Parts: sequence; C-alpha cells; structure tokens
Amino acid sequence: MENQYTELYGKLGEFAPDNLIAGIEITPIIKGVVLGPDLGYVARGTVLGLNEDGTCAPVDSEADDGSEAPYAILAAGVATDETLMSAAEAYFTGVFNAKALIFGGDDTIALHEAALRALGIHVKTNVPY
Repeated sequence: MENQYTELYGKLGEFAPDNLIAGIEITPIIKGVVLGPDLGYVARGTVLGLNEDGTCAPVDSEADDGSEAPYAILAAGVATDETLMSAAEAYFTGVFNAKALIFGGDDTIALHEAALRALGIHVKTNVPY
C-alpha cells in the first residue's frame, strides 16, 4: 500500500541506481557527520563542507563559516528542519562520478576537484546506466 512517505523514501527493498560511485580503485570510507539545521532536504551526492561549529553544509565557495572547502560527500539524502541538526553518513574517500556530485551556490567540480583529490576523493565521468 502506497502512502505519503513513498515519494520521499521510495519503496522498501527497491534499488534505483544513481551512478554516484564511479569505481572501486579506492575503497570508500564512510563516517558519521552532523548536518546543521535549516538546510531542508540535502540529497545523496552533495559535497559537504565543515562549518566552524562542527556541523556540515553543502560546500559553497561564497561561504565564510568553514563550509567553503570540501570535507566529504553525503552518502544518503537527509532532511533537516529549522531547529534540529541531523545525523548522516558521508564518504571520506572513494571514486565518484563528477556529473553526479551536487554543490552549494554556483560551485562546480572544476572549482573543487583539486581539494577533493587532496582528501582522497577522486572523480571521473561514468557512463550512465
């Protein structure tokens, strides 16, 4: 039976390839992170920056709170609200599809690729399914 949560969460056991992972040459390492409040829905594949308060937000080179530099890539979509921070998991190493990455502001992969590589996060372009 479908309900109001199906659109947001999908169906249990359903697999929808998103082409985020671009290779296994570097083993992805996943760790927990905390997303700051009032970000709304943050999608899987969003490149995160680390704020001065220890929370993460989508990387945005125009920011001045620490989140202007890449830190990790969000492993699964997370919803936040105005007051609560949200626990999430993020990739700290691995090989990812450049075209599947999401950035804050007007940022692009060209702006952040060198910084990501320094973190052990490498990008290449995949052939989509």
